[in-house]
Amino acid sequence: MNVRNLPAPVKRVVHLGSRSYGRLTSEHRMLPSFLICGGQRCGTTSLYRALAAHPVVLKAVLHKGVHYFDTSYHRGLDWYRAHFPSRRSAQKVAERYGVPAQTFESAPYYMYHPQAAARIARDLPNAKLLVLVRDPVERAYSQHHHEVARAFESERDFGAALALEPARLHRREERLAADPMYYSFAHQHHAYRARGEYARYLSVMAQHVGRERIHVVESERFFTEPEPVYDEVCEFLGLPTDLDRPAFEQHNARPRQADMDPGLRGELSAYYRPHDEALAGWLGHTPIWRRG
Repeated sequence: MNVRNLPAPVKRVVHLGSRSYGRLTSEHRMLPSFLICGGQRCGTTSLYRALAAHPVVLKAVLHKGVHYFDTSYHRGLDWYRAHFPSRRSAQKVAERYGVPAQTFESAPYYMYHPQAAARIARDLPNAKLLVLVRDPVERAYSQHHHEVARAFESERDFGAALALEPARLHRREERLAADPMYYSFAHQHHAYRARGEYARYLSVMAQHVGRERIHVVESERFFTEPEPVYDEVCEFLGLPTDLDRPAFEQHNARPRQADMDPGLRGELSAYYRPHDEALAGWLGHTPIWRRG
């Protein structure tokens, strides 16, 4: 059954039934051995689809992203575990391929929520984290277009939305860090400039889980050289690379109505320069988008 093609009311019933059954059987279910944590609008869906097609990977049931470690942590670990395949399914995969099965999910907001990294470290102490990064100027513009298309953003002008960002996010991050029950719609959907400060978020994640458990992928390279990037990711995750390869496709790309204002592009590029220089320490080289 392809749940994505079902009408919304039917889909909600299927999801509810699956989670209810999953919670009853949670003690017999897997927990993720890795997560795709971000960044937003950086190709996470494409990488998710590629990894979900790996023969020894079992994806989360019905959902790409469970959003447990950011917006649903109050639901508890049994609720989270209910979203994943059974250990019996994992055993069958292991018997067939001779290597342990793995499961995972993808939620780009995990990279940015102030409490997510600590929660991941506490509940998944051995999980590895995958992070995709993209030209932050293009990423910000793409996110704004995406939020407008989903009706999560009322300001249709990108420059105006950037100007609103400081007021919208004022003290939101501090409150999210201090109050585990607090939720900020603006922090999740309107942080266009802030989301491209990749090294800052990576440093926070590393403080909690350890740098050796984080693998950073440049989206531009993944889309132009998918096979070697996929092999590198599989090696990091301990997945065999000699099994069936997936079809590498780009997902969730939205056609643009207009290009970015050149002046605004230049201003953003200058703003991100020090952040990109810090990111180079993670990549081991100058980011692709900074190469002249």
